[in-house]
Amino acid sequence: MRVLIIGSGGREHALAWKIAQSDEVEKIYAIPGNPGISEIGECVNIQVSDIKKIVEFAKDKGIDLTVVGPEAPLVAGIKDAFEEAGLNLFGPDKSSAKLEGSKSFAKTLMKELGVPTAEFEVFEDPEEAKEFVKKAGVPIVIKADGLAGGKGVVVAKTYEEAFNAIDRIMVERIFGDSGKKVVIEEFLEGEEASYMVISDGEKYVPLATSKDHKQVFDGNKGPNTGGMGAYSPSTAITPQIEREIREKIIGRILEGMKKKGLTFTGVLYAGLMLTKEGPKVLEFNVRFGDPEVQAILRRLKSDLAQVLYSVAVGKGVKDLEWKEEASVCVVLASKGYPGKYETGKEITGLNEKFDEDVVIFHAGTKKVGDKILTAGGRVLNVTAIGKSLEEARTKVYESIKKIHFEGMHYRKDIGIIPKS
Repeated sequence: MRVLIIGSGGREHALAWKIAQSDEVEKIYAIPGNPGISEIGECVNIQVSDIKKIVEFAKDKGIDLTVVGPEAPLVAGIKDAFEEAGLNLFGPDKSSAKLEGSKSFAKTLMKELGVPTAEFEVFEDPEEAKEFVKKAGVPIVIKADGLAGGKGVVVAKTYEEAFNAIDRIMVERIFGDSGKKVVIEEFLEGEEASYMVISDGEKYVPLATSKDHKQVFDGNKGPNTGGMGAYSPSTAITPQIEREIREKIIGRILEGMKKKGLTFTGVLYAGLMLTKEGPKVLEFNVRFGDPEVQAILRRLKSDLAQVLYSVAVGKGVKDLEWKEEASVCVVLASKGYPGKYETGKEITGLNEKFDEDVVIFHAGTKKVGDKILTAGGRVLNVTAIGKSLEEARTKVYESIKKIHFEGMHYRKDIGIIPKS
C-alpha cells in the first residue's frame, strides 16, 4: 500500500510513525511533511491548499490511501476532489466538514438534534454582539465562526475582554473571513475532555479517551493555543459518562447528519466540558486532535493503515485494540506562542539516548544542512508510555531535560490529574 499524509505537524508525524508499522505499507509520502517524517517517508514540497496539485501527485504516484491531518483541506473539499478523481481518502467531504468549518452551523445543528451544548447566539454585527454581552453578563465565551487554528476562542472574564475579542475577530479580522460571524456562548464550568471516533457513515468505533491542555501556561492560565499537551486515558471519562457521550452526542450527531444526507466518514472529534449536568459539546472537529492523537497512537495496538483504508474504500470500520499503558505528550513551543514568536533557533539534544518508551514527534521544525531548526509555534511533541500516567509523565519530563532551543517553553503540569 502506498500512503500519502497531508500536513506538516506533530499529528502528521505521529500518523506516519504509526502507519509505517503496518506490514501492508510499502511507501509513505507526506505533503509537505517535516524533518521527522522524512526519516520515515518521502516529503514533497506542495502547498496543502493546492488541492489540484495534490490530486495530480496522488494519481501520478498510484497512492492507495490519503490521510488528511489538518482541517483546512477537508473544509475546502479535498475529499470531494479525490472522489472525483477515483482516489481513496480518509476524511469527511466538504458538506460534512462544515461541522468544524462553521461553528454557527455546528451549534445550530446541535440545538436542532438535542445534542447537549452551551446556550448560544450568532452575530454578524459587532455592535449587536456587544449589546448581547452587556445583557448576558460575564464570564462569557466569544468564538470566531470559521477556522482559526485553535486560537479563535476567547473566554472573557470581563466586559473589556469580551468587547476586545469581538473587535479583534469581527473588525480587525485577525482570522480573516473566519471572523465574519461570532458565536457567543454561555460559560461552562467543569473538566475538559476529548472524545474521538472513527466513523464509516453507518457505524463508528471510539478511540482511546484523552485530555488536551489548551492554555499556554501551567494551571490552565493564559490564552488558548492549538494545544500544549495531552494524556490518555482521560481519568474523567467514566463508563457512565462515556455511555452518555455515545448516546446523546456522537450517536445523535451522526444519525442526524445522515438524515440530512450528510454521511460522515472519518474522525469525529468532540471537545467536551464535563459539567454537573453531564457532558456538553464545546466544539466539533472533523480530524484527529493535535496533540491528543500523539498520546492516543502511542497506545494503539491495531494496524492503523488497515483501519483507515477500510473506511476510505467503503468496507466499514474495524474494531481497535489498545495497550493497557497510559501515555503523555508534552508540547515544546517557541517563546511567545501563541502570539508572535521567532523561528530559526537551533534544536540540540535530539540525538541523545532516550528511554525506549519515549518517541519525539516533530511539529514545527526544518532541516538546514545537518541542523534541525525551529520553524513554528509548536516545535516538538515529546511522548512516552508507562504503566501509569505518573510513570509516563516522569519519562517525558526527564527526556525534555536533554532537549534545548532558545526560548523553549512548555507546560510542567501535563498528566497531573486534577483534584476533584
